[in-house]
Amino acid sequence: MTACFAASSGQSIPTYVVSPQNFDEFRQSLDAKTKSWVKSNQFSGKLGQALVCPDQEGGFDRALLGIGTPEDRKRARFCLATAAQKLPPATYHLANDFDLPSKDYELFGWLMLGYSFTRYKETKTPVPSLVAPDWADRAKIEAMVQAETLCADLINTPTNDLGPAELEKEARELALKFGMDFKVIVGDDLLSQNFPMIHTVGRASASKPRLIELRHGTKGPKISLVGKGVCFDTGGLNLKPASSIGGMKKDMGGSANVLALTRMIMDLKYTCQLQVLIPAVENSVSANAFRPQDVLISRKGLSVEINNTDAEGRLILADALAYAGERDPDLIVSMATLTGAARVAVGPDLAAFFAGSPKNAAALRVSAEKGKDPVWELPFFEPYEDLIEPAVADLDNAPSGGRAGAITAALFLRRFVPNPDRYIHFDIFGWNLTTKPGRPFGGATQGARAVFHALDDLVNP
Repeated sequence: MTACFAASSGQSIPTYVVSPQNFDEFRQSLDAKTKSWVKSNQFSGKLGQALVCPDQEGGFDRALLGIGTPEDRKRARFCLATAAQKLPPATYHLANDFDLPSKDYELFGWLMLGYSFTRYKETKTPVPSLVAPDWADRAKIEAMVQAETLCADLINTPTNDLGPAELEKEARELALKFGMDFKVIVGDDLLSQNFPMIHTVGRASASKPRLIELRHGTKGPKISLVGKGVCFDTGGLNLKPASSIGGMKKDMGGSANVLALTRMIMDLKYTCQLQVLIPAVENSVSANAFRPQDVLISRKGLSVEINNTDAEGRLILADALAYAGERDPDLIVSMATLTGAARVAVGPDLAAFFAGSPKNAAALRVSAEKGKDPVWELPFFEPYEDLIEPAVADLDNAPSGGRAGAITAALFLRRFVPNPDRYIHFDIFGWNLTTKPGRPFGGATQGARAVFHALDDLVNP
C-alpha cells in the first residue's frame, strides 16, 4: 500500500510540535482547561510523546507531538513519526513552526507509517494521516515515498512471484510509465552478446538469466546504475545452511534500490543520460550449475577463479559494470546485498559504501545526513589487492580466510570499471529487521536517497 498526503480540508486536527526546550513557552499559549489536560497527562515534549486534547463536543481540539531534545533525536531517525504513530486515526495538519533539520524528510517518515505490504494479506490497521504543510516540497516527498514503496514491495515479494522474469516485468512497467527505452538479453543470447558470467551464474535455474537495461535522456551527465538482481540465492553448490538461506528472497535488494533511485530521478525530472542495468538470475543447484575451481572469462576478458559459488553477486555485477563502462559514464553506482562482512562491520541500519574519490564520499555523507539515509564509508584499500589475485587466474571471487570480505568484494568490482574515480559501490542489507517509526519491517532502500540528493556533486568533477 502506498502512503501519501491527505487532502486538505477543514476537518483536519491542528497539531503542534513541541520540545522540552520550548514547552514552557508553548504551555503559556494554552487556555486553563488545556493546560490542566496537558499537566494531568504529563506531556512535556519528550521524544515520542503524543497527546490529543478534547473539545467541548467530545472530538479533538488539537494534538501535541513531542520531539525531545537534540540528544534524544540522535537515537531516532524520524522524530515526528516516533510521536505521530501514537496518534489515533484521523487527519492532522501541522499548526506551528518547529526547529528540526531535514523537515521534509521528517514528513517522509510520517507518511511511511501508512505503508504495508498487502499482496498476500490485507492489513486494516488505520494510521494518522497528514495534510501537506505549505512549506513542504510535496512532489519530492511523495516521489520518495513512491520510490520507497516500490523497493519495499519488490524485496518483500517471494521468489515464486518475483523471479528473473517477473523482475523484468516490473522494470519494464517502470520504463513504460516514464517513457524510458527498454531492452533485455535472455538466456543463451547472453553468451552470443558477451555476458558470460551472468549466464554462468543463472544457467542452473528454470528461470533463464537475463540482463535488463533501461535508458533515458540525451542531455546532461551520463549516469549508470547497476543493481544486483539475484532473485534467490541458494549459494549454488556451496549450499547455504538453513540459518542463512531463509532470507534470500531479498538478494535482489540491489536491483530494487536501483529501481527506486531510478523512479526518483524520473519522477523529479533530473536531467541526465541515464542507464540502468540489472543482471537478474537465480543462483540454483542443478547438473549444469557452475562449480568451485571453475575458471570463467568475463566480458572484460579478465579470468576469474571460482572458489565459492555463494559469491555469485560480484560475478554478475562484473559483466554489467564492464558494459556500463563502455559508454564512458560520468558516474557509475552499483548497489548490492553483497557481503555478510559489511553487516558485521556496520550492522543492518547503515549502508556501507566505497567511493573512488574523497569528494564523492564527502558529498554522500552530507546528503545522507540531510536525507536521514545513513551511510558509512569503507575503503578501497589497495594493499588488499593481492588477496583477490589467485595463482591460476586474474581474479579470485572468494579469497580464503574470510577477512576484509566487503573490501575485497569492492576491489573485485572496481577491476571492471574504466575510471575508478567515478565509481561508487554500495554494500547494503536492504531490510528492516523490526518495525520502527517510518521504517516498516521488511524490504527498504539504503543509500538511494543519499545518492539522489547528492547527484549534482557526484557528476561534477
